[in-house]
Formats: sequence, structure tokens, C-alpha cells
Amino acid sequence: MTTVEVDTRLTPRRREIVEAARQILERDGESALTMRRLAADLGMKAPSLYKHFPDKESLELELIVLGFEESAAAFEAALATRPRSQIAALGAAYREYARAHPHIYRLMTDRPLPRERLPVGLEYRAAAPLAQAMGSVAGARAAWALAHGLVMLEINGRFPPDADIGAAWEAGMTALERIQQT
Repeated sequence: MTTVEVDTRLTPRRREIVEAARQILERDGESALTMRRLAADLGMKAPSLYKHFPDKESLELELIVLGFEESAAAFEAALATRPRSQIAALGAAYREYARAHPHIYRLMTDRPLPRERLPVGLEYRAAAPLAQAMGSVAGARAAWALAHGLVMLEINGRFPPDADIGAAWEAGMTALERIQQT
């Protein structure tokens, strides 16, 4: 598991709680992540969690922040290798992150993003490599929509069992490269 330090605004105890929440989420999915379950895993009573996080949404926000930090680092690393195709490298990093962390990925993308509560610049940091590769914000949004659609179909098991998902990704990245070149 790739772990990036949660923002320094968190106390060590809050970091411990976020990591325990992540373990539940990654292992058992979003429906299993309850304050009661988290407290039990930490050996504490649920009301004690509310001293650290006022509600479940605040805890989920920290998991979203963690997901954005990790995915941004993955995208930056993908471009740092100076790949022949930035689009393909970013697509591979995006797919790899979503497949490795499907529950965090869904938490990040399946609902309105509380961007006013995100650390300043975090969303921009995660989006910047794709905007750079595509040459525009509009191109990056189109590329993200294609990658998000492909990865959601993949992690939700919506492709037929005999589908060559790798070929679908390659076709999508090739199409994006053509768009980028125009």
C-alpha cells in the first residue's frame, strides 16, 4: 500500500484514526466504515471519536484528502520518468491507483467534492499533470471523464468477462493522444 503522510494539520491521534478508517474502508468497503466500527477497531467508545472528528463526513474528508495526495504523487511520479507518452503514463497511474484503492477512489469521485474543505491547492496539484499533458484544462477534463468512466466500469465489474480491458484503455489513451495533438 502506498501511503503519503496525511496533512500535517492532523494530530498524531487523528492520523491514527484516519489510518484505521482507511484499513476498514480498503478491506470491507464504504458501508463497513461506521464510527462505531472504527471505535471498536481502535479499542475505544464511539463517543470518544467525536472528540477528534465531529462527524463521519469530517473523517471521510480526510480519506479524500489522503486519496488526492496519493494520486497526485502517483501522477507526478509517472511524469517524472519522462515517458514517451505522458497521456499513457498518466492513464496507467490513474488506473493503477483506482484499482489498488477502489473504495477510496469511489469516496473521492462518487459524490459532490467538498472542495471548499480541501487543503488549498490540493485539487489543482492532482489535476495539474493531466492539464499539462493535455495542454488545456478542457482537454484534461475530457481525458479525466474518459479515464473515470473506464475505471468505474472496470472496478464495478461492468465489462463482460471476456473483455480485453487493457485494449480498451489503450484505445482510450490513443484517442486522447490524437486529441492532444490537434
